[in-house]
Amino acid sequence: MGNQVTVINHPLIQHKLTLMRRAETSTVKFRTLLKEISLLLAYEVTRDLPLKTELIQTPIAQMEAPVLAPDKKLVIVAIQRAGQGILDGMLELIPSARVGHIGLYRDPKSLIPVEYYFKVPHDIDKRDVLIVDPMLATGNSAIAAVERLKSTNPLSIKFVCLLAAPEGLEHFCSIHPDIAVYTASIDDKLDELGYIIPGLGDAGDRLFGTK
Repeated sequence: MGNQVTVINHPLIQHKLTLMRRAETSTVKFRTLLKEISLLLAYEVTRDLPLKTELIQTPIAQMEAPVLAPDKKLVIVAIQRAGQGILDGMLELIPSARVGHIGLYRDPKSLIPVEYYFKVPHDIDKRDVLIVDPMLATGNSAIAAVERLKSTNPLSIKFVCLLAAPEGLEHFCSIHPDIAVYTASIDDKLDELGYIIPGLGDAGDRLFGTK
């Protein structure tokens, strides 16, 4: 996997992730923590955004000050439904980003993702894409989402998650070696049902209070 995978080990992210992992963490607290971590992840993932300078007037003097390059446009694509939790946090930091959604559910027997919804901005071919989903477990959903997004010809794609399993990462990187992955943790393994161990449970259920 080499340089394709970046583990974001900022202390605040690691601390908040531990709080999310705890079984006793309530739905409302889980939701708040996911939003907070998403802000921090967005900060790290966008480090390479290009800047230009423009002449401004401070209360003291004129200066050439850095601003984001106007031709660098982002779209955040949330894999439904748990990706919505990361999307909400990132939009607070990057309110100008456009939003896309891809609906996937994992067949409980085959673990193969099935697409049921897809909607992205019409000008996605002029934008860079951040695909967000809390978990990269088997890697099947992430692989399917990237394949679908590649068909729209965006300028670039990055995949952002909270947790990843080694098996899923290896699978993803073998299929999409050109896509950078950002995660807060690479956990131990997958269990026989395809859940990440030690993980944090089903992110969607914990985010929305369902079973």
